[in-house]
This record gives sequence, C-alpha cells and structure tokens, in this order.
Amino acid sequence: MNNTIDLSKPVAQTIKEHPEVKDILVELGFKPLANPAMLNTVGKVTTLLAGSKMTRIPLEKIKQTLEFNGYEVIGDE
Repeated sequence: MNNTIDLSKPVAQTIKEHPEVKDILVELGFKPLANPAMLNTVGKVTTLLAGSKMTRIPLEKIKQTLEFNGYEVIGDE
C-alpha cells in the first residue's frame, strides 16, 4: 500500500486514494470535508496547501498529524 500523501494534490484526490484520511482531516479542522457536496466541488480544486491557508490550520500541524498516522508527506516545497 502506498502511504504517501502529496500536499499539492487536490484534497478529493487524496481522499479517493486514502479514504481513511478524510476522518483525520475533519478532526484536524477541515469540517467542510464531512459534507459530500463540498468534497466533490471545492475538494476537487483545493489542495491541502491551500486548505491550510484558508482554514488557518498550520501546515506543520497537518504534516505532523499525517506522519503520526503513518503517512509519508510530500509536496510542501
């Protein structure tokens, strides 16, 4: 199983590849992802990098949480 998450990919694509990440992201503060309509619209064009800025969730916190849950995080350059 590929446990790499690219922060520069759209959130919807990340969740499609790693469905279990949705709950982690919602718990982190990405509440709109719990709404399927938001995931299928905004999630298709918004990356975790952009989402971090929009929600004011520090990128470092997102990376640490994903890494803690066993993911390799790339795409933050």
